[in-house]
Amino acid sequence: MSIPSVAAQVIISIIPIVGIVMGSVVVFFHLLWSHKEKLVLIERGLYEPSRLDIDTYSLLAGLLLAFVGAVLSAIFIAIDGFSYSLLGGAIPLAVGASLLAFFALRRNRTGT
Repeated sequence: MSIPSVAAQVIISIIPIVGIVMGSVVVFFHLLWSHKEKLVLIERGLYEPSRLDIDTYSLLAGLLLAFVGAVLSAIFIAIDGFSYSLLGGAIPLAVGASLLAFFALRRNRTGT
């Protein structure tokens, strides 16, 4: 059994750190440039704030979470039976079901 050199271990441990730092730099500059773009649009009177469509968001997020939770629950039941690991699938399933219920209640209340 060969033990990797110290230099290889250092390089392998630095790779995730560099990836996180570079990802953070990209996100920072995206936010900075987006902010400056909005300022210029406001100065020129062309800015229109984006509106969040809560119905579409709750439907999409609810469907995604419900299906992911259902699949995870089925897998965890097949592997471990009914144990605490089942919470890994039951929690997203419950959140997805509640978002779908919110969508249905909101849809019935507004009548659209």
